[in-house]
Amino acid sequence: MPDGYEDKLIERLQRRDEAAFNELVRLYQAKVFHLVFRMLGDRAEAEDLAQEVFITVFKSIDGFRGDSKLSTWLYRVATNHCKNRLKYLGRRARGQKQAFDELSERDAVESATMQTSALIPRPDEAVEGKQIEHIVQRALATLDEEHRELIVLRDLENLSYEDIQRITGLPEGTVKSRLHRARLALKAAVEALSGEKKPT
Repeated sequence: MPDGYEDKLIERLQRRDEAAFNELVRLYQAKVFHLVFRMLGDRAEAEDLAQEVFITVFKSIDGFRGDSKLSTWLYRVATNHCKNRLKYLGRRARGQKQAFDELSERDAVESATMQTSALIPRPDEAVEGKQIEHIVQRALATLDEEHRELIVLRDLENLSYEDIQRITGLPEGTVKSRLHRARLALKAAVEALSGEKKPT
């Protein structure tokens, strides 16, 4: 993005320039949808919510103070929408969450999530990759929303700790300790769900 481009885009958005809104959507639609889908685990819900995020941003752009990047603020709006939607969905369907014991750390989580985006040349491997992606998404859905948010922002969206602090409002030490626990919980969930697939 060229120097000054974001500032100009924000100014245009604050003037309620419709072309600037369309530009914002074009620039960030895929990222916002990906984040929301990972948080909610439901494509139709994610499509609806991603639209709501952009409408909220357009309506409340005057409140953007410029103390972070526009994309960071956009992520904050998106994660707040996700939390509200998850609470609503949780009230609608209580008791779906499963608790998993925390096991050891990040390696299995990383290998599982990295495989979801790997280029897979052979058809049998493509099927396996889809299965892994499905397992990781199901495992994510079992985590509490705070853990899910940190996994999505750090491990799937590759945001910096600084950006995550701005989005969540948490101190860096808290982000790191909660992320550690979130990774353990996700690893255990992935292992439990993978175990379901194996013939006995």
